[in-house]
Amino acid sequence: MSGIAVSNLQFTYPESPFRLRVKDLRVSEGGTLVLLGPSGAGKTTLLRLMSGLLLPGQGRVSLGGDDLATMPEAARRAFRLEKVGLIFQDFALLDYLTVAENILLPQTFRHSREGRALGRELAERLEVHQHWDKLAGRLSQGERQRVAVARALVHRPRFLFADEPTASLDVGRRETVMNLLLEYTSASGASLVMITHDVELAPRFSSQVRVDEFTS
Repeated sequence: MSGIAVSNLQFTYPESPFRLRVKDLRVSEGGTLVLLGPSGAGKTTLLRLMSGLLLPGQGRVSLGGDDLATMPEAARRAFRLEKVGLIFQDFALLDYLTVAENILLPQTFRHSREGRALGRELAERLEVHQHWDKLAGRLSQGERQRVAVARALVHRPRFLFADEPTASLDVGRRETVMNLLLEYTSASGASLVMITHDVELAPRFSSQVRVDEFTS
């Protein structure tokens, strides 16, 4: 399978009663999955496990057939830089860099000069192009969120993970972001996993999962 596959996964935090168990969960190439559930259900934990930011205690998570847990740390980091796009709930922007520098950061880490035109195109689509040379620390919450979306897409990832990517946006810009993410997955064949509390967005995904069904 060339998408995302989770099998017999178990994960716990040290000295915590939290338990996450996922027997089988798959996202096909070009497929979309939305993770639903109340706060504290483990949505972000599962997203981080699926993206390789956390490693399972047991079981397997594979992206495009590659098991990230079996890779050396350096290889896992290189894999994420090359093939994974991440939109964090707290945006994870570098406030001392400009909007342009933040958006193009994945290309910088990959020592690639490609992507500047795409970065500018994404900034225009997300209506942050007018802040191109502004420091990220001077942006509003909504602007920061849209910059984070552009940064996640600029290196054309095969796997896209988004934690509440529309939470700080008004209705119009929420639609812009959702349309962009879904258009990207459809056109590129990338797999998308997204967390949202907005139940109105859930029907737009090819599959839905309630994460609280996996936890105890």
